[in-house]
Amino acid sequence: MEKTQANTLRIGCAAGFSGDRTDVALPIVQDLIAAGKPSVLMFETLAERTLALAQLARRSDPDAGYEPLLDDLLRPVLALCLAHGIRIVSNFGAAHPRGAARRILALAEELGAPRPRIAVVEGDDLRADEFRPMLVEALGERLPKEAIVSVNAYIGAEPIANALKAGADIVVCGRVADPSLVLGPAIAHFGWAMDDWPRLARATMAGHLLECGSQITGGYFADPGFKDVPDLAHVGYPIAELDEDGHCTISKPAGTGGRIDARTVKEQLLYELHDPTAYLTPDVVADITQASVQEVGTNRVRLEGVVGHARPPSLKVNVCFEAGWFAEAEISYAGARAGARALLAAQVVRERLGNAAPIRVDLIGVQSVFGDDDNGWLNRASAEQLAEWGGARDVRLRLSWQRESRDEAMRLAREVNALYCCGPAGGGGVRSHLRARLGTVSCLVPRDAVKTRFEFVA
Repeated sequence: MEKTQANTLRIGCAAGFSGDRTDVALPIVQDLIAAGKPSVLMFETLAERTLALAQLARRSDPDAGYEPLLDDLLRPVLALCLAHGIRIVSNFGAAHPRGAARRILALAEELGAPRPRIAVVEGDDLRADEFRPMLVEALGERLPKEAIVSVNAYIGAEPIANALKAGADIVVCGRVADPSLVLGPAIAHFGWAMDDWPRLARATMAGHLLECGSQITGGYFADPGFKDVPDLAHVGYPIAELDEDGHCTISKPAGTGGRIDARTVKEQLLYELHDPTAYLTPDVVADITQASVQEVGTNRVRLEGVVGHARPPSLKVNVCFEAGWFAEAEISYAGARAGARALLAAQVVRERLGNAAPIRVDLIGVQSVFGDDDNGWLNRASAEQLAEWGGARDVRLRLSWQRESRDEAMRLAREVNALYCCGPAGGGGVRSHLRARLGTVSCLVPRDAVKTRFEFVA
């Protein structure tokens, strides 16, 4: 039997990455309104390289740099949230939190909604010259020689909590640890101290369960006949109900697809965790080895037993830099001996480009995901294996490489395109893609060197 708590906070997650669905927030908000309890709507839209892409976007358009789907995510629910006192917390500020805040203000005006109080959280951006010596010391020889695009520290929940305590309706962040988007509202609501390690750890793991959106409700989980998920096309997104001790119950809006049970929760609990005895975040170190995951109702799972320890003395920093160009190109072969023709096409391109750079070869339908970048699977193939692959009747050949210059990278696309007439018989459906490549290195820096703050946007 699930215990009921008088003092609870409900937090719904309506996005788990940049580019997530834009029609899932409304059922969450309707559920939050119906429950009639203090509530927060969270959007997590910032993966490791997303922020670097946002910085690149801002180079060409100073008004860009925040989540490109911001309008689509907020338009269905912004007025409802403001009308019912549901606060919104998100990292969709990316490289331009103030730009995102200004756009939200404009959107509220367009919708005829009350003007929200929006706080932006800053301090994660470490591109300024004053931080250079610290990065040199932290990275040493790993410090990129190429042009640096972004340098961001993973900051924690404290500025989010402070902004909410100060009366923010909406908090817009850049780089912040994903679970901190849940922990910040919990600290503000329950009044926890910043060294209340047990409660901080429990709420951090609630944030960890929510941060990937539908991954805990059946998304990225389904495996027909083994792990079936009902109505996956309309999968609901999760809601966490936290009590004053930080324990949480995970559910989803009624009438939505998907499933929440011990299996979905355990998979997400372990996702990207690394060390289950010491899950490191800016706010706390969490230990889940004594955690309890219990089904307490249909599509309701409770997490208890998380242990907390003092937060680390350092913060993680991601440095993204320009790393040349990446090109990939594909062509299809079908019918008798399609595999042999695809292998011949790969050989032609490799000979044409010589040893300019390594070329990855994938035979989609024969060997691709389980291949390797140096083509060891192909180079070590026996005559029998080549004969078996050559007999495949439906093959998509994919070739890729990376080069320092755009023009050099383009050579691969041109050679694959030339296979239309210069390659084996029956090739078709050529597609190619060229993009600037970003590299990433990470390091740890002293916590005290990163000064976070929040400020209301007029």
